[in-house]
Amino acid sequence: MTSSTLDVRMAALPGTTLERHILDRQRRAPGATGNFSGLLQQIALAAKIIGSRVRKAGLAGVLGLTGDVNVQGERVQKLDVFANNTMVSCVEAGGHVCVMGSEEVADPIPVPPEYPKGKYVLLFDPLDGSGNIDINASIGSIFSVYRRLTPGQGPGGLRDCLQPGRDMVAAGYVIYGSSNMLVYSTGGGVYGFTLDPSIGEFFLSHDNMRIPTRGRTYSVNEGNYHKWSPSVQGWVDWLKSPEAPGGAYSHRYIGAMVADLHRTLLRGGIFAYPADEKNRSGKLRLLYEAAPFAFIIEAAGGAASTGSGRVLDVTPEALHQRVPVFVGSAEDVDEATRMIA
Repeated sequence: MTSSTLDVRMAALPGTTLERHILDRQRRAPGATGNFSGLLQQIALAAKIIGSRVRKAGLAGVLGLTGDVNVQGERVQKLDVFANNTMVSCVEAGGHVCVMGSEEVADPIPVPPEYPKGKYVLLFDPLDGSGNIDINASIGSIFSVYRRLTPGQGPGGLRDCLQPGRDMVAAGYVIYGSSNMLVYSTGGGVYGFTLDPSIGEFFLSHDNMRIPTRGRTYSVNEGNYHKWSPSVQGWVDWLKSPEAPGGAYSHRYIGAMVADLHRTLLRGGIFAYPADEKNRSGKLRLLYEAAPFAFIIEAAGGAASTGSGRVLDVTPEALHQRVPVFVGSAEDVDEATRMIA
């Protein structure tokens, strides 16, 4: 093969595939075994399957409710169940995890006895923004990876799942929107990959993503305004006033954490879900939503707080523990925590 032929073939590629990106980083990591690479590829496969079903949800009989209520007390969508089962089935047999945890399941999800047990723990929200499913708005999946704590090569358990975010190995999310994107970080950078549906592969489209130090938008459910503390109300009122840095902020709220924080990551600003009279410990789940996004946003140069401390420093006491969340541009988060303290 001549060099010119090679150049033509390389030019025909849309870019760096997710698999190649992972393998390149693996080669630069001393002692890497390929287990994490294999796990991430399984998650990417699940994302492709879920994304395919989301695109034709109205035709595939997966819109609407199942009639069940999940551990969160929320009505379960048919697509929630499909996404959860897809993630489990894509990962459980690979030998990379010893236990899993899902927002949709009350207890840790064991790896079946017939499959080998690995050194990682996978926690995930299979379908974030379920309320948007039936109106064809953006939804997504969130995941985080930890190293197992239980010794040996047997099954893992609850102890392996209840780790603070600062001990996370990696986190990521998939957004099913006008295009499907997978974004992940191992702490040394944040990388975004867009799915080319004609090939069925994720290609690097957003290299080393960095969040602006300050934004011009805020994302919060203002329907809860009268349930907030006076200090939180005062902070939101200030954001909408001419006294805010650069003038009043614009309000942008989609109602799916994945979509709102994806925009925040790209353009800056702040996403918040404070505690209120109904949800005194916050509404968002620490292990499945708050900690993974805190890890990603911090890796991109941003900040994430509960209002009284760093999200990644919270040691979980329960699998479905909730926390208040203020996450986004570093200066915006600093101001929010200072004003509501």
